[in-house]
Amino acid sequence: MSDQQDHPGTRRDFLYYATGGATVVAAGAVAFPLVNQMNASADVRALASIRVDISTIQPGTQMTVKWRGKPVFIRRRTPDEIEAARAVTMDELVDPKAENDNLSPEANAEDANRALDEAGEWLITMGVCTHLGCVPLDHAGDFGGWFCPCHGSHYDTAGRIRKGPAPRNLLVPVVKFDGDTTIVLG
Repeated sequence: MSDQQDHPGTRRDFLYYATGGATVVAAGAVAFPLVNQMNASADVRALASIRVDISTIQPGTQMTVKWRGKPVFIRRRTPDEIEAARAVTMDELVDPKAENDNLSPEANAEDANRALDEAGEWLITMGVCTHLGCVPLDHAGDFGGWFCPCHGSHYDTAGRIRKGPAPRNLLVPVVKFDGDTTIVLG
C-alpha cells in the first residue's frame, strides 16, 4: 500500500477522469441538438431581409411585396400626395407617433418622419391595418391613402390613421436604400 501512495496517479484516478470526460462529452452530445433546434431555420433566416427593385414603380402607384409573411406597401407618391401629407397638422392625427422602426419611438408622425427619402417620394409601410390585421386597399378612403373596408379605417397618403377604429398608424418597417433603385427591408 505504501507503493501506491508514492505514485501521484493510480488506476482508480484514471478511471474517475475517464468516466468524467465521457460524461461531459455525452452531455454535450445530448445538449447540442436541443439548443440547436432553437435557432431559426434556413427559410426563416432567408426572409429576415429582402431586396426589392423599385425602378418600375411610377409616381402615383404602389407595389406590394411579401416580407416575413406580411404584405408591405411600397408607394411612390406624387407631388400632390406629398403636399397633402405635409399639410396635415399634428392635432389632426389619431396617433401622433411616427410608428417608424427606423426612428426613435418618441418621433412624431409628421410626414418627414414617415417617408423613406428627404423629398418624401417614397413611403414604405406594412400593409396590415392596425385595428384587426386586415389588408387595406390602396388609393382609397377619405384621405387618398388606404382604406380598410372591414371596419372602416381611413389612412392618409403618409399611412397615418385619420378616421375609423384603427388605433395606430401603419407601421414603417426597417428599410433603407441600396443604390438608387433598390431598397432593403429588414
